[in-house]
Amino acid sequence: MPEKPKLAIYWAASCGGCEIAVVNLHEKILDVDAAFEFMFCPCLLDTKKKDIEALPDKSIAITLFNGAIRTAENEEMARLLRKKSQLLIALGSCACEGCILGLANLHSKQEIFKAVYLDNPTIDNPAGTIPSPASEVPEGTLTIPAFYDKVKTLGQVTAVDYFIPGCPPESHQIWNVVEAVVSGAQLPPAGSVLGAGCLSVCDECERVKEDKKIARFYRNFEITPEPRKCLLEQGLLCMGIATRDGCGAPCPQANMPCTGCYGPPEGITDQGARMIAALGSILDIGDCKGKSEEEIAARVEALLDSVPDYAGTFYKYSLPGSIIGGRVKR
Repeated sequence: MPEKPKLAIYWAASCGGCEIAVVNLHEKILDVDAAFEFMFCPCLLDTKKKDIEALPDKSIAITLFNGAIRTAENEEMARLLRKKSQLLIALGSCACEGCILGLANLHSKQEIFKAVYLDNPTIDNPAGTIPSPASEVPEGTLTIPAFYDKVKTLGQVTAVDYFIPGCPPESHQIWNVVEAVVSGAQLPPAGSVLGAGCLSVCDECERVKEDKKIARFYRNFEITPEPRKCLLEQGLLCMGIATRDGCGAPCPQANMPCTGCYGPPEGITDQGARMIAALGSILDIGDCKGKSEEEIAARVEALLDSVPDYAGTFYKYSLPGSIIGGRVKR
């Protein structure tokens, strides 16, 4: 009986949602098991790092790598799995764009440690101890992975063959990718996005879209939106206009604005910049006739003040992979 190709799933800095999305293949997980030797997944299997190191290079057919690069261990495993894998696929927003944990790039490592270990009201740490990469104990030297200054995407530390976006990716999209590999179908050029479209969520959203003129923004709890009308036109900050399609628009269907987890559409480099540019063309600042520049500026400022969190709204999933990447040092 011929040896089945090897499949690995690895998590770096992530929440585990991508593993749940794989399990949500339901009965198709049996087809995956039939087609592959599922041999490495830290949350399910006890395969050791040394077992991976002992494999010949390129002996793993596919590695689905989810999670961003937050520590030296994350990067070490990314490079190791790149070396051992024929296809290294970034699975989910964390690996593709940096995702929510990438918002930590708005703060320095020192500020993060201070908030977590020193100024946290639930912490009892009178000695002011913070993690150190190496600590001396009677038994010897204990080491932990170095905590990086910035969260990075998988593609920022090693070459990636394909990207499957989403937080987490829709299970049917994961299956489409696995099925294509199993069937031997012709895959697109390396570096392509799989399991998603080339347009925007607005293109697959069934809500009715008319002329967009927004006089104010609302937070989700402030209004009950009309069930069929475009959420952005109702003043809810829906990121669909700046987000790649392929998810099926489940959030707008459930009366919730798209938050942008599939990343920017094809050809768009910076998701946040795309959204800000779109908003600039649809803000309704009222009749400006006879108004001074100061009055017009105040009206625009009042509109923008209703956006509760610029970074957390426009770069919720994409800050590390964006043009700015995080807070700019002065």
